Amino acid sequence: MQALNQTNYNFPKQSRFYSGKVRDIYYFSNTLAMVATDRISAFDVVLPKAIPYKGQVLNQIAAENLEATRDICPNWLINTPDPNVAVGLLCEPYPVEMVIRGYLAGHAWREYSNGKRQVCGVALPEGLKENDKLPQPIITPTTKAHEGHDEDISRDEIIRQNLVHEEEYQLLEKYTYALFERGTERAKKQGLILVDTKYEFGKSDATIYLIDEIHTPDSSRYFYAEGYEKRQKNDQPQKQLSKEFVRQWLISNGFQGKDEQQVPEMTDEIVKSISDRYLELYEKVTGKSFIKQDYTNIEERIKNSIIDTIN
Repeated sequence: MQALNQTNYNFPKQSRFYSGKVRDIYYFSNTLAMVATDRISAFDVVLPKAIPYKGQVLNQIAAENLEATRDICPNWLINTPDPNVAVGLLCEPYPVEMVIRGYLAGHAWREYSNGKRQVCGVALPEGLKENDKLPQPIITPTTKAHEGHDEDISRDEIIRQNLVHEEEYQLLEKYTYALFERGTERAKKQGLILVDTKYEFGKSDATIYLIDEIHTPDSSRYFYAEGYEKRQKNDQPQKQLSKEFVRQWLISNGFQGKDEQQVPEMTDEIVKSISDRYLELYEKVTGKSFIKQDYTNIEERIKNSIIDTIN
């Protein structure tokens, strides 16, 4: 199964290179080229096999949602010269990620089920079940780790540590709520519920920009709206469209990213099933048919697209 696991170019005007969990980033004077590879991570660990078409799915969903939210706040994207490439404005990122939740799921549910009634300094009411809708969306920020695990952090602690100035943090909150509302509206049109997501922001010339990806399966969790209420009433699992199914597969096979734990074997069947879920999410989220790219000479094609754009 063909997939794009990594790139390693050396462009004439390149200032530096960074390989993240799933993206390879090439920096230039005031722009960057972000290559969405097919690598996949869970529990902040990059899994051993890449997932065909995953990078294309992430890149194209993110580009569409960035274009659909430019009226809310400025964003970094300039263009997408290749299915796996986004070129945009180079910003200085804030060291926190703005996680927003409309429902009690994933990490927040795991904390709640362990008896915690506060997440990132935000109080949660008693009596909630997994996947219940929260009284209102809540922001539960995390620190942004280049390596290892992101850590929960409260609004007050972010300001106390001067990670973000208070006035700027208030603007990040305003943008986060507005973006989540827009994402919720767009998801509803496709018969989906946007459960939770995260946004990243950066600054350039004193302007705050939305950066990285938004509303993709790597950064967001979706439920199918049809049948949601019935499943909650009957204490049944929700039908999800997110990367949570990968996490659940890992958990059921004894892996949660902890020391001494081994990633279970990723058979071709498992890899294909994950790829199929990403394609399903693309088509469900966008309402468009997914057009599979040709993997022939993909690395050369990506290289040429960046050279043509940067020049």
